[in-house]
Amino acid sequence: MRSSVRGVEFTISTARLTLRQWRESDLDPFAAMNADPVVSADLGGPLTRDDSENKLAKFVDCFDQHGLTRWSVSDHSGQFLGYAGIRKHGVGDRVLPPHCDIGWRFNRSAWGRGFATEAAAAALDDAFDRVGLDEVLAYTATDNLRSQAVMGRLGMLRDAARDFVEHDPRMGPWTGLTWAITAEEWATS
Repeated sequence: MRSSVRGVEFTISTARLTLRQWRESDLDPFAAMNADPVVSADLGGPLTRDDSENKLAKFVDCFDQHGLTRWSVSDHSGQFLGYAGIRKHGVGDRVLPPHCDIGWRFNRSAWGRGFATEAAAAALDDAFDRVGLDEVLAYTATDNLRSQAVMGRLGMLRDAARDFVEHDPRMGPWTGLTWAITAEEWATS
């Protein structure tokens, strides 16, 4: 994997993917992905265009403030596939104390091809190497077995002591199962 800074845009390249900062041109494909009822099922259903734009704005702000983000992920031809990356959460953002978590979401056409694992691994490399994080969490719903499988392939370990329940305005009570990986564990995986 290779990371480079080109002007003001930061990119991470893998064998098949490019992870980069968000652009204005990403708004339409990002909104289309979030409008897909199957892709957004774990969000309580499709997001409106406004909700999608607000979500993307949070990703941009996270990079501006912390140097971390959910990166826009495309194949090397430039086709938008989805996103993967790390966000920092402060006090009041989640039920958990301040932490960084990794997450991903891809268009259905990109499912089952290993893109989530490849992109998430690149984001973890970046977070531990460039940013210097000590630990990254991941959490998902109890029935999201696909994401749980990605967490396992990344070498993340279940941390049931950090599972949580929070009230989501779209879905009501939501149970988050938690996984974790430290920089030391990542370096030896």
